[in-house]
Amino acid sequence: MTRESDDRTDGSTDTRADGEAFSSAQGDPRRFLSALLKMGIRQYVSGRQEEGNLHRLRARTAACTGCELCRTRRSVVFGEGSEKARLVFVGEAPGEEEDLQGRPFVGRAGKLLDQMIERVGLTREEVFICNVLKCRPPQNRDPQPHEVEACKGYLLAQLDLIRPEIICTLGRHAYNTLLDVDERITRIRGRLTAYKGITLLPTYHPSFLLRNQEAIKDAYSDMEKLKGLLKREGV
Repeated sequence: MTRESDDRTDGSTDTRADGEAFSSAQGDPRRFLSALLKMGIRQYVSGRQEEGNLHRLRARTAACTGCELCRTRRSVVFGEGSEKARLVFVGEAPGEEEDLQGRPFVGRAGKLLDQMIERVGLTREEVFICNVLKCRPPQNRDPQPHEVEACKGYLLAQLDLIRPEIICTLGRHAYNTLLDVDERITRIRGRLTAYKGITLLPTYHPSFLLRNQEAIKDAYSDMEKLKGLLKREGV
């Protein structure tokens, strides 16, 4: 089951992996292309001009050996959904079922996420769903900082290729990774912010909601907020 661990803070790290290089280089075309080359991506077209780029990124991700998780994974869980999605959901990491099936958010947490998506007025096929880590950490432990740094370049590339109007982060790990902060989900849930000009709304991770069902009403309220934002943009 895909999971978000109990709300607690992690220490920061100064590790400079390829993912960090990708993130910091996006404002500089030469550095950006250099970072892509280090990740093994030799062809790139920005935005939605060439949807095949996402397929090439998937293939590159599937061959990744950037951290030790490559030795314990069964599947690389790249993500799934519409390549033209207006809304992208970003979670933490694959769990056991996701590792077995190679798909994000399956099992009980996935069913709850499906219900949350329905509250937005969309289907799973109309959004894009992915995680910060593409490989399952052993025993579903928290992602380690060096694993996030090794993997987040793939997430940033996914978001740059899809270019959604809204990102919904599920749990603290996705939020902290995209915004390079260290916040508790209980402090920032439901507060609108932005990632590189894209509206971002943080909410609870479905696995957290399964353990804390009194918070489901807050998550559903966040989905109504997403629905309103999408309508405001012209659905």
